[in-house]
Amino acid sequence: MDVFEAVKNRKSIRRYKDREVEKEKLDKILEVARLAPSAANRQQWKFLVVKSKETREKLVEAAHGQQMVAQAPVLVVACSTESEYVMPCGQPAYTVNLSIAVSFMILEAQELELGTCWLGAFSEDAFKEILEIPEDVRVVAAFTLGYADEDPDPRPRKLMDEVTSYEKYE
Repeated sequence: MDVFEAVKNRKSIRRYKDREVEKEKLDKILEVARLAPSAANRQQWKFLVVKSKETREKLVEAAHGQQMVAQAPVLVVACSTESEYVMPCGQPAYTVNLSIAVSFMILEAQELELGTCWLGAFSEDAFKEILEIPEDVRVVAAFTLGYADEDPDPRPRKLMDEVTSYEKYE
């Protein structure tokens, strides 16, 4: 599968089969995160792999009741070990860096025929408490990972001319 096909075919999966993700596949997904670009090549991140059913069940409430957190065999939590660096464009580097890394991971999962769902609805403080994440570390994103037990319809997308301009903002 090429990158375009992975992007085009990726869907948010909220139901998972009761099947473990092979270590080789998980390692490959983590490797693409390690190789992802980061501002000034700072690589100030840590990826927590949560496989314990008991821990994932504790995280459901912290994820606003999303049951898929407990159902998926793996939850990956993307953390920034430094959140002070601001890029010259004015954006905090840590949110951009981890968004890139998590996007790469999700696309690699698609390549490996695994389903994912990026979580934006979670309590950072509750995740930190449950996962014993230090106070100075930021939890930027998390995603479920496993074999899909559903095949949702593709979500609608805007037309190209609605999201694209050339030479100047229109």
